[in-house]
Amino acid sequence: MKNYRKELWFNTQARRELINITPDVQQCLEDSGIKEGILLCNAMHITSSVFINDEESGLHYDFEQWLERLAPEKPYSRYRHNGYEDNADAHLKRTIMGREVVVAITDGKLDFGPWEQIFYGEFDGKRRKRVLVKIIGE
Repeated sequence: MKNYRKELWFNTQARRELINITPDVQQCLEDSGIKEGILLCNAMHITSSVFINDEESGLHYDFEQWLERLAPEKPYSRYRHNGYEDNADAHLKRTIMGREVVVAITDGKLDFGPWEQIFYGEFDGKRRKRVLVKIIGE
């Protein structure tokens, strides 16, 4: 059994961003040489997420609006966590969107359903953050 590990780094320009990382993850798979197995992709920060969904701008707008209704950024005073930081909403948004995805690898390809893509969700950005890609298989 072979394994492969790589960290993908991101430096977001906004507090919240959704980034399609599918090409980066596919490159990791190609670099690994693994043809059959499992790929794990997870956020390495408690205020960011990795999830699978559709690459569609209207849907991304809907995510932003929905998450902001569930866990509004402001007023900062609404959250106990925000005594030292101002990112309690980002922790909550990450919990909703999830930490990681697991994707089957079949014949050297990510075994996706129609329209599926992997996204990095940043909820407390404007600084350097990372995602772990771990691949195990043959």
